Formats: sequence, structure tokens, C-alpha cells
Amino acid sequence: MLEASPAGSAGSQSISSVSHANWGGIASLALGVFGLVTAEFLPASLLTAMSTDLGVTDGAAGQAVTATAIVGAIAAPTIPVLTRNFDRKRVIIALTLLLIISNALAVSATNLPVLLVSRVMLGIALGGFWSMAAALAMRMVPEQVFARAMSVILAGVSIATVCAAPIGAYMGNLWGWRSAFVAAGVVSVITLVAQVFAIPKLPPKDNPSLSVLFHLLGRGDVRVALLAVLLVISGHFAGFTYIRPLMEHVTHLTVSAISAVLLGYGVGGFIGNFVGGFIAERSERLAIVAGGALIAALAATLWVAGSSPTVAAISIALWGFAFGAFPVGFQTWIVRAAPDHAEGAGGLLVAAFQIAIASGAIGGGVLVDQVGALGGTIFATVTLTLGTLLTLRYGPRPARA
Repeated sequence: MLEASPAGSAGSQSISSVSHANWGGIASLALGVFGLVTAEFLPASLLTAMSTDLGVTDGAAGQAVTATAIVGAIAAPTIPVLTRNFDRKRVIIALTLLLIISNALAVSATNLPVLLVSRVMLGIALGGFWSMAAALAMRMVPEQVFARAMSVILAGVSIATVCAAPIGAYMGNLWGWRSAFVAAGVVSVITLVAQVFAIPKLPPKDNPSLSVLFHLLGRGDVRVALLAVLLVISGHFAGFTYIRPLMEHVTHLTVSAISAVLLGYGVGGFIGNFVGGFIAERSERLAIVAGGALIAALAATLWVAGSSPTVAAISIALWGFAFGAFPVGFQTWIVRAAPDHAEGAGGLLVAAFQIAIASGAIGGGVLVDQVGALGGTIFATVTLTLGTLLTLRYGPRPARA
């Protein structure tokens, strides 16, 4: 029987008493993350083709991304509450089925409303899956390898970051934009089969509710974690969302060079994910502080010397590497801060991530419009510095022997 220890000081609780790691189940969750993030990222590389085919403007087609983010932020804290009486394996499978339907609708969409419906379904699947991923992982592996298991799951994000945009653009150019969603649908079907066989039955253990969410927000360590997410993640997305204008207007790179630099960012993120997991096994606070401090320094470097192609290329690749520490670090922090309500805490974390993404994109955009292409790096330098100092001062510390 798996049991979570009662709430206590962060870093001192026992996450799980399971004695053997179910790496097959962990791998199936990683597949789910890969499929979800791939579907989420595809419109970025296919936007022009989609808008032309559907007979709408690029801005209107871009609302496909907005719809997913907004619905995901709402679904993250509510899906665990609405499904609290169901076996968690069945819930994950239902979310993966929703992903399959979303891809199928995108493939068959003949107008923008149908496409938006498919993206709303994706948002529900995305928010629900992310809110429960850490809670499921902690029931399938021993505590001492939990951070490692999360790094395996989150590797799906890194692989999708490296593959989704370039492969989507390539397939869209050869066979039309719908072919990319066909491929994403195939991945989601494979994911469903893997989850059916690899994830064990997981009867509901938490009892998430709206009152639990408010209770969690009353905990100081949870509030600190969420505030750190808002600062650090908004800074990252303010800088990276507008990194292409910087490379075009400040560094003056060609399109092929920009693609190569972004590939370097993705590869750096893939490696950084595992390095971040290794560090987070010892201290999630150290992982977040190291990643935040490095990105703040890199953003400041781009701010001062971004006109140099060599400096820009190295800084952006290292930026991807440093970002790899954040997802596993924050997931580990929030679960250890609230092991008795892991699903509810995970939902709040995902909602905070989505809000941070939106606020970073908006704040960085305002500065870019006001001061030019370096505005995003200015926003990133300030907020990442604040978030890193907050984590350094109030973040969780390992329990003393």
C-alpha cells in the first residue's frame, strides 16, 4: 500500500513507500508529455499554412495557441477535483483519448471554429495531465529516485522542443500542415497503448477539492514556490519568446543560422533536463537557483553583447541547458511541499506556469515595443534575478541527518 507522509517541513517528508520503481509506467508518462507538447507546439511552425488553408489571418489562427493555454490553466486545478473519485489510471487514459480526438479534429478541421474546439480539447488534456503527472510518478517510484523519474518524464518536453517545430515545418512543406497532426495522432495512439499496459491501477488517494486548493494556498511554502514560478518562468518566456527578433535585428543572423541556434537551444534543454534532475535529487532549491542564476547572467550578456554572433549562439544554447533545471526542480519542490495533496498542488503549479507564460510574453512584448528587440532580455534579467534570490532565501533545504 502506498502512503504519503503527513505534511511537514519541505524536504523532510517521505513521498512514497513503494520499494520498486515502475520505469515502464514512467516511460509511458514521458510519451504522454511528448505527445501533448508536440501538439501544443505544432501551430508555431505551421501557422502561415494553417491560416491560408482555413481562410483566416495569421493573428486569428494564432488564437489556437491562446485557446490551449487559457483552457490548460483552468483545467490544471479543476481536473483533479472533478475526477477525484476515479482510478487515476483511467483518468490518464481518458486524457490521452482526448488528445487523440483533438489531433483527429485538427486534421479534419475545415474552418477556424473546429480548429479551436480541437485546441480546447488539447488544453483540457494538457492541464489535467500536467497536474497529475508528479502525483502519479511519486506512486510508482521510491522517494530517492523521484527527481530522476520526473527528469525522465520531462525529457518528453525537451525532445518535443527539439523535434516538434522543425519536423512539423518539414512535413507541412512536403504534405501539408494536416500531415503533422496525423503524425502527432499516431504518437498519441502509441502512448495510449503504452499507458494501458504499463500503468498499474491507482485508486484515488488524495481528495482534492476547492477547499483543499485554498488550504494549499494558505501554506507558506506553497505560496513561495508559486511566487518563484511566476518570477522565474515569466522571465524565461519574456526573454525566449522574443529571442528571434533579437537574433534578426541585433545579431543580424540569417534564417538558416537562426534555425541552427534554436536547434542548439533544444539540444541544450534536452541535456539540461537530465543534469537538472541529477541536481534536484540532491536539492531542488539548488537546481532552481543554479538555473535561474545562469539564465539571468545569460540574459544580461545578450543585453550587453547580443550583437556578437558567437556570444548570441553560445548564450542561447546555454539558456536552453539552464532552463532544463526548472520543470523538475519546481515539480519536486511543490510535491515535497504538499505530499498529502500532491494532485491539488500540481494543479496550482501548472496554473502558475501558464499564468507566468502569459505574463512573460505580455511584459516582454511591451518592453520590446518600447525599447526594441533587447526588451525581452531586460525583463528576463530583472525577474529571474528576483526569483532566484527568493528561492535562494526561502526555497526548501534538505533535511539534516
